[in-house]
Amino acid sequence: MRIKKAIIPAAGLGTRVLPATKAMPKEMLPIVDKPAIQYIVEEAVKAGITDILIITNRGKGVIEDHFDHSIEIEEMLKKRGKTKELETLENISNLANIYFLRQKETKGLGDAVLRAKSFVGDEPFAVLYGDDVIIGEIPAISELCEAYEKYGKSVVGIKEVSDELIKKYSSMKIEPLSDKTFKITDMIEKPPLDKKFSNYSILGRCILSSEIFDILEKTPFGVGGELQLTDAMKQIAISEGMIGIDFSGTRYDMGNKFGILKANIEVGLNHPETKDELKEYIKELAKTL
Repeated sequence: MRIKKAIIPAAGLGTRVLPATKAMPKEMLPIVDKPAIQYIVEEAVKAGITDILIITNRGKGVIEDHFDHSIEIEEMLKKRGKTKELETLENISNLANIYFLRQKETKGLGDAVLRAKSFVGDEPFAVLYGDDVIIGEIPAISELCEAYEKYGKSVVGIKEVSDELIKKYSSMKIEPLSDKTFKITDMIEKPPLDKKFSNYSILGRCILSSEIFDILEKTPFGVGGELQLTDAMKQIAISEGMIGIDFSGTRYDMGNKFGILKANIEVGLNHPETKDELKEYIKELAKTL
């Protein structure tokens, strides 16, 4: 079954990158010339997803504005004959069927996903975390969609990370199926190192069946006093098994200062308008380090 619906949870407060996020949602922080969330929406669209629900909260109306038409700017661009810029803006407004829903209290990723129950219905769906921009030749969520179609099981995007990050993220109990594909039979959220299963952690992408909603409704609040999506997925992993895909793209954590810097430098080095100047600048700067 083709995945046509996606949820992008974007209700986090962005406390790790304050004060930048005091008045601007972290999802709108730019990577060269596009906000982070646009990269995520574009990834979903490239994978054939047509309907996207973005979960926001108070103070994030600018995300809605970004994906809407800006009549004043578009009219100005028309008058000035700026066809290329006009086309870019019009494309943003027509990427997909994009809907918005507010999470009135920040109660965790599981709570955000649960609020999408009526949007999803009985279909399998994608979850693309609003913190995580993944850039590569193949959209990361496409790799997960292909695995779902092949195995018929829920799928998570995973990467091997350091012990320091395992304590902040999650740890997967895995069995290799092929080079980049694993069977997951258990998982734990933010474990102490003596409780970790492996150094593979979920990084920003999932394909889930609609059964996750019934599980979330019965799942107690966990780490940090929040409803953890990992706790609900753990039940599926134990009872049915899940698939883990070590995706091929590069992931940037946009809730982390260094992640934001890396994203701008690496994307800037590939951007046609900035790559040459940036390369020369970095070479000159490196001489002073």
